[in-house]
Amino acid sequence: MELTSGWLFEGAPVTLPHTVAPLSWRDWEPSSWEGVFTYERSFDLPADFAGRRVFLDVAGAMTSTRTFLNGTEVGTHRGGYLPFSHELTPYLRPRGNALTIEVDATWQPVPPNGHELGAAGVDYFQPGGLYRSVALRAVPPTFVSDVWARPLDVLDAERRRVEVEATLDATSAGPARLVVELHGPSGVVSRAEVDLSLTAGSNVARVTLDGLTDVELWDLDRPRLYEVRTLLGEHEVRTRIGFRQASFENDGFYLNGRRVQLFGLNRHQLYPYAGMAMPDRVQREDARILREELNCTMVRCAHYPQSPAFLDACDELGLLVFEEIPGWQHVGDAAWQDLALGDVEDMIRRDRNRPSVVVWGVRVNESELWPELYDRTQALAKRLDPDRQTSGAMLAKFHSAEGFAQDVFAYNCYAHDESGATLKPPLDGIPFLVTEAIGSLAGPHFYRRTDPPSVQARQAFLHAQVHDQAARDPRYAGVLAWQAFDYDSMNGWVDHRLKCNGVGDTFRIPKLGAAIYAAQVSPAVRPVIAPAFHWDPALPLGRGELVCSNCDRLELYVGSAHVTSALPDRERFPSIAYAPSFVDLSPSLEVLRIDGYVGDRLVLTRHFSADVGADVLSVAASSAELVADGADATRVVIRAVDRYGNVRTTTTGEVSVELRGPAVLVGDPTFALEANGGAFAVWVRSLPGATGPVAVTARHPRLGVGSLTLAVTTS
Repeated sequence: MELTSGWLFEGAPVTLPHTVAPLSWRDWEPSSWEGVFTYERSFDLPADFAGRRVFLDVAGAMTSTRTFLNGTEVGTHRGGYLPFSHELTPYLRPRGNALTIEVDATWQPVPPNGHELGAAGVDYFQPGGLYRSVALRAVPPTFVSDVWARPLDVLDAERRRVEVEATLDATSAGPARLVVELHGPSGVVSRAEVDLSLTAGSNVARVTLDGLTDVELWDLDRPRLYEVRTLLGEHEVRTRIGFRQASFENDGFYLNGRRVQLFGLNRHQLYPYAGMAMPDRVQREDARILREELNCTMVRCAHYPQSPAFLDACDELGLLVFEEIPGWQHVGDAAWQDLALGDVEDMIRRDRNRPSVVVWGVRVNESELWPELYDRTQALAKRLDPDRQTSGAMLAKFHSAEGFAQDVFAYNCYAHDESGATLKPPLDGIPFLVTEAIGSLAGPHFYRRTDPPSVQARQAFLHAQVHDQAARDPRYAGVLAWQAFDYDSMNGWVDHRLKCNGVGDTFRIPKLGAAIYAAQVSPAVRPVIAPAFHWDPALPLGRGELVCSNCDRLELYVGSAHVTSALPDRERFPSIAYAPSFVDLSPSLEVLRIDGYVGDRLVLTRHFSADVGADVLSVAASSAELVADGADATRVVIRAVDRYGNVRTTTTGEVSVELRGPAVLVGDPTFALEANGGAFAVWVRSLPGATGPVAVTARHPRLGVGSLTLAVTTS
């Protein structure tokens, strides 16, 4: 039973997920959420809950909570990024239950917090609230409380199997039968059962599923998923798994026995207007952008376990995951370290069935060595999951494996010289993964959509450099560069308290820096021509403009005149899959046309207009439908574009946004285009139980009107 709507927050009705303070798209103020807040909800016990045990499941609350039911405290929790549960059974009434969750979002010594600088001591903001789902779960008196389904020997068809470890919670001793099935696209693949004699309390049962000669492997381009169904009497738990072998070796990363050069970015789960409190659909969209628009093979969840919905999408899309415990440089006292150990356990138990997760980060990001603590986290991780390797991202000063207890050396490398970005060499005798590069440290401090195109193009160039250098040496498993999207912070180089080092802005709209990522896909999948410049009479052009493409050859025309040809620059970028090209252009008011060829075949033509008089307002939604649960939402991107759909970053003037229908606008109803380089976004969120069409209309005094219609349905 999802508890999405019906909440009173400090006396006002809200739906979950929720942030305690109103937020803009930038200029966040931590004092607005650093307090203690109360959520209240009344509910009647559903008829089918009678005779069952009932738990309250909270997927994430920032930062600490005390939970009360009908005036009795039923549990506490400290930590903002992992789930927790409280049993409510003894305190429930058939009708008129009063649930209260007190959320303490003050600055407190809970990972990653504790630094004496307060919010400025951590490189990302953490707005308080019940920012993930809350639900009631009803189970029989004896039930399955946890399932770990562990695929083994996956590359050997004859020995391939799944070792299932089920934890059973029993209120009394007695016999039981456990049935475990593996389901694939065509039904049951394997089945096993075992008779048990349970004791009161926690029991562990182990079952092997074999005969798996025909299962398909989970891989980047074909992420096949299976479902383990664990049945104990009337109680069933469904667990999604994938069959894959992942291993970091001294000569790179191997997936299913094949070396894969890891190509990726880091991701924060911070959003304009909502903090971390975005619903599943929006979280999943980030994974889609990373995998399908930016062509990443791996993402690092920086610097905390992220939304289960985001990770679900990673499983489904074939996006590998580096997942790490909450932290940023600071390590606190013994009590703080005990909480960090608890985070290791909760993270691994939550996500060890996921095929996308291939390495656990069990060190606090960029912390000092702390050998005793990291020996403990290593031992705990290996006890909970002996199959996956461990890691932890190291500061630049620690370019040495001395004192490093984990399996994969993860290095945050912001090295650079007069030629641009560079990487320090891999270490001998240990797998080596670059987990940060570029950001605001290996080039300009800001990459804003309002910055000159040459600055934004520099970002694409630097990202190409580090990925190319890593691809030259097989000892680099790959690069997870910094960063996918701009995020909110007051640490270091910030603009309006935004860190502007993403290749996408805070609205997830790509900048010119994203061009090198957009091009890293086979032209057989989709041909790409992504210039890292703007064809705009108000912006300068010059020698060596960068064009990112996966085509073999580009032909450029201004008006009807052919002006230049361009080939991938393999001299400077010999190893990246699709090297950028460089062209010399002069400003013109005529149309720029770029033809892309693979071999002798024309595969793509793109046009760019310098005629601002023909510009229009573009309005586009990530999803066309929403569910009327009061939580579902979708992004609506509003851009000034030329006649061919290319963003016009120099457009000024205010856009007004109007919404009609059963939904609410999450965002600014008016927005000055010059504040973010001609583009911004709002989110449209459904209302509980309200269905029908939703019309979104945007107006600009010169560009006119853009609109779209969404459908809100019951499912």
